[in-house]
Amino acid sequence: MPVGLLGIEKLERAEIEAILDRAREFQTPKRLDSLRGKLVVNLFYEASTRTRTSFEIAAKRLGADSVSITASGSSVSKGESLVDTLNTLAAMRPSAIVMRHSASGAPHFLARHLDTPIINAGDGTHEHPTQALLDARTILDRRDSLEGLRVAIIGDIAHSRVARSNIYLLAKFGVDLVVCGPASLVPAELSRMAKGVTISYDIREAIRDADVIMMLRVQLERQHEAAFPAGEYFQFYGLRLEHLELAKPDVLVMHPGPINRGREISSEVADSQRSVILNQVENGVAVRMAVLERILAC
Repeated sequence: MPVGLLGIEKLERAEIEAILDRAREFQTPKRLDSLRGKLVVNLFYEASTRTRTSFEIAAKRLGADSVSITASGSSVSKGESLVDTLNTLAAMRPSAIVMRHSASGAPHFLARHLDTPIINAGDGTHEHPTQALLDARTILDRRDSLEGLRVAIIGDIAHSRVARSNIYLLAKFGVDLVVCGPASLVPAELSRMAKGVTISYDIREAIRDADVIMMLRVQLERQHEAAFPAGEYFQFYGLRLEHLELAKPDVLVMHPGPINRGREISSEVADSQRSVILNQVENGVAVRMAVLERILAC
């Protein structure tokens, strides 16, 4: 693995498999000392519950010290620039920086200016690598292989870093991928991102015979104008119980969270036996332990 983890796109399949295999060993909660003496700084310029907390827990379970910094509670809120922030952090000599930022490429900018390993916890609409890894781990907990699966990713594709990282990862394993949503939220170039990706604007067509359905949050905060009337979105692109009849009988329903019930997914589906949404959250710790160990253990 290169220094840090900036995205899935550049990772080799073997590196992904190694992380997923190690994460499986971490699914049973345990405390280790493999990263004792290491300092992990979580630098979050955007709000986060699942990702930030799971990185904190992952670091502590490996014996590392963990410090979380949010934009609202730091000098960033006083106008400090990203350059000054990174220089300040470098002076503290952290072992790794976990970064989330609203600007695509921000972690890459840090990586070019610091020797400290940078882990991308989500950058703008670009990538969210550890989310894709934990999604893959969640699928593999219930399937023997990713090979040959049909996966439908539905929702606000245009603004989703989760969708992009999952497309990069799943395509490396020969998954039959279909992305679906309103035309205004599904960029045509996505079909050229990776082999085996097709585009649909019909949710029923997209989930037909699907092994996995990944629902995405409508990211209103990234939209300059309403891309789709709010009252109509659930009618055309919200996942409901009747839709599951079109998919495989044992279809898995996923969502990276936070969930907007009644907009992207019905409560009946989110709370059904087909839902693995809480399992995704649980696997977040195991996967991030595997990533931190792989980058920092020496």
